[in-house]
Amino acid sequence: MASTLLALDADALAEWVTTHGGQAFHAKIIRSNVLERGVLDYGQMTSLPADLRAALIAELPILSSAETTRTVSRDKTIKVLLQFPDRGGSVEMVHIPPPDKADTRGATLCVSTQVGCPVGCPFCASGIGGLERNLEAHEILEQFLIGRQVGPLRRAVVMGMGEPLLNMEAMNTALAAVHDEMGLGARKITVSTVGFPDRLHKAARQKPRFELAISLHTADDAQRDHLVPAMEGVAIEDILAAGDDWFEQTGREITYEIALLGGENDTPWHAERLAERLAGRRCMVNLIPWNPSPGMNFRRPELGTPEAFRDDLIARGLVATVRWSRGLDGDAACGQLRQRVKQG
Repeated sequence: MASTLLALDADALAEWVTTHGGQAFHAKIIRSNVLERGVLDYGQMTSLPADLRAALIAELPILSSAETTRTVSRDKTIKVLLQFPDRGGSVEMVHIPPPDKADTRGATLCVSTQVGCPVGCPFCASGIGGLERNLEAHEILEQFLIGRQVGPLRRAVVMGMGEPLLNMEAMNTALAAVHDEMGLGARKITVSTVGFPDRLHKAARQKPRFELAISLHTADDAQRDHLVPAMEGVAIEDILAAGDDWFEQTGREITYEIALLGGENDTPWHAERLAERLAGRRCMVNLIPWNPSPGMNFRRPELGTPEAFRDDLIARGLVATVRWSRGLDGDAACGQLRQRVKQG
């Protein structure tokens, strides 16, 4: 039997409830309280019989994870390290408030799909130590619940630890609950991937309930083999063709992401090459100046370089933005908090 509430689907929860003296409709009340209303304490579910509440408290925890570490940055970005005692491993979740304090629409939540990461990008701390395991659907889903406890959510990005398309079934199950029961619309959820073409073609035909971002990082094949080792030998044109297919199947434009590394992929030549690759494609480009991580032999771009790169792309007909990192003083880049805690 599953050890937590969220690990049970609707039928399994109804069965659990009836075997513990409740009625099948009580299962719907429980799930509605948790997912729609954000109630994470059975004791507050007073519409349930007292004996059933007692059984739930004693035998069926709502969450499988425990918060072990929390950092709060000067810009109020909150990063939480979640530990999974039963199955092992820890992941990061980041709650990013709007940059404008007067904006009351809610925060952006960044969630993880794997413990560790198999992609091995040399500039990202998530891949240090490789992949430990995939998260189960309920372990992904509960990050949204915990994030909502931190504060109201406006949108979410699946850009935390792990490669989402390598755990697509669990991710899709979790996002279905986020959409249908938590009320966060598909256009308010973005999934970021390094772009496995076969998986992108498959996802495009599954009526995806999310927007898509592809972490391209460079328009040069040889350099991408180095920056994204798991994709070595996969031609950039094949990834872009899969992106074109995504647009044709879904009608949704793709965002191509470039983590700008000082002196590595942020030169005018790189901007020109990227513009050539993306010419005529329905997309936008998100430039992300690298967030420094201890022990990694990279540096942030020089002042003004990201904006110059952006302006080069715009002059060549592309839509481009610069997204500066939030939470720089709070280990907010992927994998940093987990590594710091591991190292003591």
